[in-house]
Amino acid sequence: MDGAKGVVMWLGDVAVDRSAGVPPAARMAYAQGRRNTRQCKRGMAMTEWQRVGRYAPGFAALMRYERRNLRFDLLAGLSVASVALPVGIAYAEIARVPAVVGIYAAIFPLFAYAIFGSSRQLITGPDAATCIMAATAIAAIAGGDSQRYASLMVGLTLMTGACYFVAGFLRLGFIANFLSRPILVGYLNGIALMIFVGQVPRLCGFEAAKGGFLAQSIGVVHHLSATHLPTLLVGGGLLLLLILLMRCAPRLPAALVVALVGIVVVKVGGLAALGVATLGPVPSGLPQLQMPLLARDDLLQLARDAAGIMLISFASGVLTAKSFAERSGDPLDANQELIGFAACNLASGLAQGFPVTGADSRTAVNYATGGRTQFAGIVAGLAMLAFLLFLTAPLAHLPLSGLAAIIIVSAFGLFDRTAVHHLALASRRELLFSLATTAGVLVFGVLTGVILAVLLSVVWLLSVISRPNDAVLGRAAGIAGFHDIKDFPEVQTIPGLLIYRFDADLVFFNCDYFRTRLLYQIARSPTPVEWVLIDASPINVVDYTAVRKIDALRRELAARGISLAYARAKQSLRRFFNSDWVSERVSADNNLLFPTVTSGVEAFARRAEQVTGRGQG
Repeated sequence: MDGAKGVVMWLGDVAVDRSAGVPPAARMAYAQGRRNTRQCKRGMAMTEWQRVGRYAPGFAALMRYERRNLRFDLLAGLSVASVALPVGIAYAEIARVPAVVGIYAAIFPLFAYAIFGSSRQLITGPDAATCIMAATAIAAIAGGDSQRYASLMVGLTLMTGACYFVAGFLRLGFIANFLSRPILVGYLNGIALMIFVGQVPRLCGFEAAKGGFLAQSIGVVHHLSATHLPTLLVGGGLLLLLILLMRCAPRLPAALVVALVGIVVVKVGGLAALGVATLGPVPSGLPQLQMPLLARDDLLQLARDAAGIMLISFASGVLTAKSFAERSGDPLDANQELIGFAACNLASGLAQGFPVTGADSRTAVNYATGGRTQFAGIVAGLAMLAFLLFLTAPLAHLPLSGLAAIIIVSAFGLFDRTAVHHLALASRRELLFSLATTAGVLVFGVLTGVILAVLLSVVWLLSVISRPNDAVLGRAAGIAGFHDIKDFPEVQTIPGLLIYRFDADLVFFNCDYFRTRLLYQIARSPTPVEWVLIDASPINVVDYTAVRKIDALRRELAARGISLAYARAKQSLRRFFNSDWVSERVSADNNLLFPTVTSGVEAFARRAEQVTGRGQG
């Protein structure tokens, strides 16, 4: 065949001349092949999206965006922007940077988290605790130079992002659980009190005292007589308005309303002429993306401070993400959150911002207004970006006392009185740890408070593990198994047999406590103890020191005519019993190791019967 008639398709073993028409069987085979090809491509595409989703789950979700979510995300994003904008400006005051820097920190991290974060609800941005930690760290090394302060703040933000990235690369998401909830509550309560005392002078219109919490508190008392009445009236009025709006109209963006009212009152009333301090001109336009030039010594100092900020801000931010993920039933990957927060802080630093984390108040707004995907954060960022480009001029008339009112209310929100009350009812020991952390932050400062919080968490953990719960077990009629005699009054112990359970691993710092408690239970037994049967089911880890201690305890009890046996011992414990260096191997062969508590009790009963039989014979 030649020309047009020479075009041939090979389908399987069938050669088809297109000019002559395609046989039905060949058409079906060709169509099936096309379908298989499309399915294969879709499978390959899905694999690619899965790979993208592993590193940038937000981006993968946005590429699969469903249009039906658009109206919900638009409403939520605009609502978030109305709250995040005034809060960002206010928190810039805490961080001691220009107001526009707070706007940068509120905008650009939203775009980064929308790509790399794993939560659909979380909104990132400035946080009161993070801001005061950053300000305290930079003030200690800036030496009063505003330019150096700004460069160091950017460097600290980038360093915080780097710490987040390293932690995410090493999959250290578990560090979110390193600070116990009582310790974190105590730390944030201390931060809240520091913020409150620091903003009272701005609310009243007098100069703030230098120094820490105690010095500032004394300064507030001494300078109350220097209160500027117009400033106090404006700030106090806006504070009352903010509280009323939050209680009576919770759906309104209270901070935005208060900021607008403050601008109008100052502008119309000419209050700036009366000495009411205002924010002043706020530059519009995009920030210049640049890296700060810092000395090596500065970088080393910032690395230490960034690690502390990363630990506290991640513990707080991931707690917010988890709480809203649980409400919506969404999974949350703590390791991916480290990457998400890394991207946020790197974006904020490149935009000349300050450290950021998960923002609980703005996340709550997003959730309450129906935000469904990460696109809500992008909408919020775009709305604030439009404001930054075209609408910053009115901010010049925003009273600083109004910003102080917004910050004070945020500080009260940070102070968790409910948690303190619950701790007082549930655990006095944990309450003391929480209050000690608060006191440490107030006395020694914010950054030293981070170290104190970590140390107290370790001390609290060791105190729990070194003094665990223990129990003497017995049986009761009609109740299967063996139970703690403290839990059931009807439980009866077996004469001559002490069944003892130690509810923790056996390691070097609690093995002495194990021995002390066991000897105490033997001494208070209502009948002479012949056998001690250890229910070893809670013991998952045992170390060399502990095994040496219980081997010595076995010899001590043997000298008193008491046998020491074990039930339900895991492999980690059994392997030590078979070691050459124990004085007597513990195994089923010498009736010292049993698969269940019941089998151990039965062995004791048989032994008692044998002893009784020999005595009668």
